[in-house]
Amino acid sequence: MELTIVHIIQAMLAPGIMISACALLMLGMNNKYSLIVSRIRTLDEEERKLKSEKKKSGLNEDQEKRLNSILMQIGKLAYRLKLVRNAVIFYSIAIAFFIISSLFIGMHYITETKAITIFAAGFFLTGMASVLVGVLHVSKEVRKGYEIVLIEIKQ
Repeated sequence: MELTIVHIIQAMLAPGIMISACALLMLGMNNKYSLIVSRIRTLDEEERKLKSEKKKSGLNEDQEKRLNSILMQIGKLAYRLKLVRNAVIFYSIAIAFFIISSLFIGMHYITETKAITIFAAGFFLTGMASVLVGVLHVSKEVRKGYEIVLIEIKQ
């Protein structure tokens, strides 16, 4: 079977599709990261105001509950931020593995070495495993987000 440049490019595109998929996942995660940082800053500002008020004249029971709620939420939001960061890191690692896999696929067609085929498959599978770990971090982050909303609702 005669291989043409079209066959080589087609084979190299499979990892390319995964690169695009990971880029879309990262775009969503970066948006979520920004929203969480913004929420932390808003809560931190409210916390500072309440603490300042506490020093001046003391807080009533509702304000004290709110301050405790804010402190709890900030801690949980910081953990969520860490999970989002981890997801982005694993998606980035996956992209790197998919790029390397694509390069090895191209090299396979040039050298036709079996070892290169194994490396290409190994890097592709490692990239997929990295995507899976990223998705697991995202699912933990969603669960934590739900817990934070429940804290806000209970108040």
